[in-house]
Amino acid sequence: MAPEQHIGSELDLPPGLRVALVHDWLNGMRGGERVLEHFCHLFPKADLFTLLYDPARMSPTIRAMNVIESSFAKLPGARKNYRYYLALMPHFVGRFPTAGYDLVISTSHCVAKGAPPPERGVHLSYVFSPMRYVWDHFEDYLSGTWWKDAGLRFVRGPMQRWDVRSCDGVNSFAADSAHIASKIRRFWDRQARPILPPVDLETFTPSKRKPGGHFLVVSALVPYKKIDRAIEAAGIAGVPLIVVGDGPERERLEASAPSNVEFVGRVPDDHDLAEYYRDARALLYPGIEDFGITALEAQACGRPVLGLRGGGLMETVEEGVTGEFFDEPSAESLASVLANHSDDAYDSAAIRSHAEFFSEAHFRAELVDWINEETKLAFAGRGS
Repeated sequence: MAPEQHIGSELDLPPGLRVALVHDWLNGMRGGERVLEHFCHLFPKADLFTLLYDPARMSPTIRAMNVIESSFAKLPGARKNYRYYLALMPHFVGRFPTAGYDLVISTSHCVAKGAPPPERGVHLSYVFSPMRYVWDHFEDYLSGTWWKDAGLRFVRGPMQRWDVRSCDGVNSFAADSAHIASKIRRFWDRQARPILPPVDLETFTPSKRKPGGHFLVVSALVPYKKIDRAIEAAGIAGVPLIVVGDGPERERLEASAPSNVEFVGRVPDDHDLAEYYRDARALLYPGIEDFGITALEAQACGRPVLGLRGGGLMETVEEGVTGEFFDEPSAESLASVLANHSDDAYDSAAIRSHAEFFSEAHFRAELVDWINEETKLAFAGRGS
């Protein structure tokens, strides 16, 4: 069910508050960084703390912030192989000087929520997912080679305990979907307010031309995305597939892909990415997604989404109108959907209309309402 459109109030905070934003790492523009941009717009004078910062790969909005990079970035090879330092990340996040701020807002899928809370103030955390590597996607990150997996197995328990313990420093959680809110209840025993991210309706727009002959994947090439399932399904169904994205899985996936699958790498310009959506018959989601912003981007371009039933996709795709689901987590199940897909079964205008419920104005209003509600008592009397 799409959210109702509404425009909320403006931020109701006393003047002069010291605000800190905290994000895990800033080395590419993905869904999490798009959400962070909205907090940057709300608090353009805030300090932005992060473990890693690559300004060349970030948007002008984020580059305009006062970004403070952790000394974590000085660890040998950290800029490229930062995931191998997972066990050290809580230490470096815990050294951020955020305790001296009035309001801390973390946007977290790994350790950002573990930043020190304000000594006199509020810590709000917008969560994309509890740490996938040590919770429900742990098995996806194992290579099958004992000596490669030994480190992750060793740190899993301590990292889970830290992940739960660090929640004590957060006053209120928001989640990017009801699906993630349920994980927060399950793993952290905390409540979270679902605030679904928006889609850029000005960049991602429909075209009057008919789609091309191929299907599309737009994704980071990491294990839990199950891109190998989409590749195998395209081979079984004998349909062309274009894979947009990059990541540690790319070399392995390319090596095993059939000739009907094309890898184009990362497409940094959203206007170019929109063209890929418009040319595709449908966007594929082969695994369970936490939220899935690319599903909304495809729908904003008038293209349907074909995905595994479950997760955040259930909150953004209207079955039979803007897409279809397959029920078994297998290449054969997805291949059956691909083989039976009919372009004529979908109305591009109806798909676009559905996407318009997820506007940036609506999202920004939801964020403002959350911030105002959670800070009202804490800052009562300040600045008056």
